[in-house]
Amino acid sequence: MGGETRKSGEKRLLILQTLAAMLEEPSPEKITTAALARRLDVSEAALYRHFASKAQMYEGLIAFIEDTLFGLIARITSDTPEPVNQVEAIISMLLSFAKKNRGMTRVLIGEVLVNEDPRLQKRINQLHDRLEAQIRQCLRFLDTGHTGKDPKLVANLCMAFVVGRWHQFAKSGFTRDPSADWPLMWRELGNILGARPAVSGVVPLA
Repeated sequence: MGGETRKSGEKRLLILQTLAAMLEEPSPEKITTAALARRLDVSEAALYRHFASKAQMYEGLIAFIEDTLFGLIARITSDTPEPVNQVEAIISMLLSFAKKNRGMTRVLIGEVLVNEDPRLQKRINQLHDRLEAQIRQCLRFLDTGHTGKDPKLVANLCMAFVVGRWHQFAKSGFTRDPSADWPLMWRELGNILGARPAVSGVVPLA
C-alpha cells in the first residue's frame, strides 16, 4: 500500500512538473489535458486517475507557490531584524522567484487561469492579499513617525510594483528580467520608507 501511494505521489508530481514546463515556453500551446497527456505520452484517462480535473492540477501548482513563498518569508522575517530590510528582502525574493520559476509567473498573474474555474483566480487574488499583508505586517514594526507614511498604502505600493514586474516578465515572453535594476528600484522604494541605501541583493531560493 505504501509503495502504491508513493508511486502515485511521484506521478502526480511529474504531471505538475510537466504542466509547469509547458507554461515556461515563451509562446506556449493552449494548455489542455490532451496536450499535457501527449507531452507525458499517456492517455487523458491516466491523468484523471491522479487529478479529477485540470483545475485541480492548477491548484497543485498554486499550493506549491504558496508553500514556497510563505516558507521563504517566514525565514526572512526570522533572520532579518530590521523591518525595512525585511520588506527589501521579501520584494527581492518575489522577483527572484518569478525569474527562476517562469511558468509559475503565468499562474501568479492569472494569465493561464482566464478560462478556468473562477475559484482559481479567487485563490490567486487571496495569495496577493496575503503577500501584501505580510509586507504590511513588517511595516507595522517600523517607526513611521519620522516618515509620516501609512503602512497600508506603502504595502500596496510595494505589491503593485511586484505584480507589475511579474506582468512585464510574462508578457514579454520572459525577456524582461523582473529583478533588473533592482538596486536602483529599491533606492526609490526605500526612500519612501526612509531606508538606508544599502541593498542586500536577491534572496536565494533554497
